[in-house]
Amino acid sequence: MHVVIMGCGRVGASLAAALERLGHDVAVIDRDQEAFRRLGSSFHGQQVVGMGFDRDVLEEAGIERAGAFAAVSSGDNSNIISARVARELFGIEHVVARIYDHKRAAVYERLGIPTIATVPWTTDRFLRTLLPDGVATSWRDPTGTVALLQLPLHEGWIGRSVRDIERAAGVRVAFVMRFGTGVLPEAGTVLQADDEVYVAAQSGTVGDVTAVAARAPEEDD
Repeated sequence: MHVVIMGCGRVGASLAAALERLGHDVAVIDRDQEAFRRLGSSFHGQQVVGMGFDRDVLEEAGIERAGAFAAVSSGDNSNIISARVARELFGIEHVVARIYDHKRAAVYERLGIPTIATVPWTTDRFLRTLLPDGVATSWRDPTGTVALLQLPLHEGWIGRSVRDIERAAGVRVAFVMRFGTGVLPEAGTVLQADDEVYVAAQSGTVGDVTAVAARAPEEDD
C-alpha cells in the first residue's frame, strides 16, 4: 500500500521507517528540507518539500494512489486541514491526525477524522508502565474523560451479578471475556470464575474503582 505522511519530525520519521519495514511504499511531506535527515540513509521512499494541505504537494506525493494518510506535524491546524483534504478531496479512507488539544480532538472525531490526542495518549502510556497489571486502561476516549479497563476482581465477586459490581464500583460493564469468547452481559448476568471483566469508568475514578473491585463485596452491595 502507498502511504503518505505529513510531517517528518520524530514521529513521522519513525512511522515512515516502520511502514517501510512492513513492505509499504511511503512518501513523506515536510516544509523543511532538513527534516528529511531524520529518515536516515536506509529510507527508500519519496521526500516531498511543501505544505501537507497543498493539493499540488499532495499529488506530487502520490495521494491519488494512496491507501492511507497520516498527519503528524507539530501543528494541530495543519494536521487537521491536511487530514480533511485527504479524506474529503481525495477520498482516502484511512486517515489519522495527531492533535495536541484534546478538546479539538473530540470535535474532529465527530467530523469523522480519527485523531490521536497526544497528551491523554501519552498519559495513558505512562499509566500502563507505572501501575500494576490490571489497572492500566485498554482504551481512553480522545478527551481523556472515559477509560475502558480490565477490572481485577476479588474472588468474592464470583457468583454476584453484573448489576452488583456496577452499583458498588460506579462503572458500566462493557463486556466479559469468558472461555476466550466475548460476552455482552445483561444486568443480571452472574460473574463466573476466570471471567475477564472490562468496564467503562470516568478517568478520575479508576483508582477508586479498582480498589472497590479488589476487595470482597459488602453484604449490602
